[in-house]
Amino acid sequence: MDKIRYNNLPRDYYYDKSLKIIDSIKDLPSRPILGLHSCCGPCSTYPLKFLYKYFKIKILYINSNIYPKEEYQRRLEEQIKFVEMFNKDYDADVEVITFDYDNESYNKLLEAFKDEVEGGKRCFLCYRLRMNLACKYCVEKGYDYFTTVMSISSQKNALELNKIGEELESKYPIKYFYSDFKKHKGMDQSIEMRKHYNLYSQSYCGCIYSYKDMERRMNEKK
Repeated sequence: MDKIRYNNLPRDYYYDKSLKIIDSIKDLPSRPILGLHSCCGPCSTYPLKFLYKYFKIKILYINSNIYPKEEYQRRLEEQIKFVEMFNKDYDADVEVITFDYDNESYNKLLEAFKDEVEGGKRCFLCYRLRMNLACKYCVEKGYDYFTTVMSISSQKNALELNKIGEELESKYPIKYFYSDFKKHKGMDQSIEMRKHYNLYSQSYCGCIYSYKDMERRMNEKK
């Protein structure tokens, strides 16, 4: 089959929706403001390249899930470093906005799903928590759109991410930018950009549970 389906949706469904949104705004007299939740610099690479011509982008670094704090800080610094280089190379005006870090409170919300496998209910809750915070901030600031870079990852469930975005769009007075950034060689371009900018690529998703799972895998290899 040339089309892999997500619950009866064509493989390129969300990618095609992103192109339709871009087509609807590309000739506007000014670029709409997009609040772009980013989990890390590497994952923001191709999404920024895909979007910057059409939106005035505010990177929203909302990631209290990341454990430990040193890792959170390292990823934040890498995010800022990449955006500075991207702005220079692409003559762009992307801005990074950081939010308070509270891993302890965040973990209490995830704890009920601590035994879930990676990519399960715990991850879906984590997506929702961060996307909800991003959406509410965008509404407060009067942004036109919000979205997340997370669909760039082959480890993230694009269907679930876009379902969350759709629900938030119906709840708040803001538009959601549907996406599946990995499609049409988006992931390949992201990998190339990560290498070009020599970005730090982490070995686990972020939360304490994925950290412990990474430790377990490493110990098994010894």
